[in-house]
Amino acid sequence: MVFLNQISMKSAPLPEGYPFNLPIIESFEQLEFRSPVTFLVGENGSGKSTLLEAMAVGLKCPTVGALDVERDPMLNEARKLAQHLTFSRRKHPRNKMFFRAEDAIGFTRRVNAEMSELDKMSEDFDNNLSGYGRTLAMGTVAGQRQAFTARYGENPDGKSHGEWFLEVMQNRLHRNGLYLLDEPETPLSPIRQLSLLSIIQAMVAQNCQFIIATHSPILMALPDAEIMQFDNRITSVPWDQVEHVEITKAFLNDPESFLRHL
Repeated sequence: MVFLNQISMKSAPLPEGYPFNLPIIESFEQLEFRSPVTFLVGENGSGKSTLLEAMAVGLKCPTVGALDVERDPMLNEARKLAQHLTFSRRKHPRNKMFFRAEDAIGFTRRVNAEMSELDKMSEDFDNNLSGYGRTLAMGTVAGQRQAFTARYGENPDGKSHGEWFLEVMQNRLHRNGLYLLDEPETPLSPIRQLSLLSIIQAMVAQNCQFIIATHSPILMALPDAEIMQFDNRITSVPWDQVEHVEITKAFLNDPESFLRHL
């Protein structure tokens, strides 16, 4: 399923300064999404994450981070860019989500804080209420606390970022959804990247669309995905012609030839 099939730049003159002075934004006209999974690839600073963030803002995607897209100060520039983008949809998804690798710590802290607050509320109700009101209040809090534990475990901080991330993907991805992921491979080992590929494939079969900014040749190898490479312009390229893939293959075939020049 492809919910978002195109983004395009409005015709009005663009403001000066970042992010509008990025070469890829200065030349940007439109980007079509033809596959349920689209990878945005390119060097750091190429503009792929900036454009993905602007899409998340423009589509009002809920986040997994500590703040939503309308309040996160890290997305100030993305909000400026989003005002100049037009979004063309075939239909609206039932679910949406925007995830950045750096949001993992902020989200874990938020979950822990909310679980601690529920524990404190339960203690206060136990000490200060009585009768049916006490039973009702404590039952409500206990149900909310149990839901957090079922989703994230008793101690979210006790898990590695990779374990936590895959659990979030399994818990937060639902059918008929549009999901924007920024460098999701960051907390994942190669084996866990394969696990993420399996999750993505399963969700595509349930009518989901993914747009993913990544440096990972493993993720890019997902069958039937389209890879959009950000260079001086945005072009669709096959997996084996992506610069990241070519360099990784060359290094693995002959690491000494690379290392001797360091």
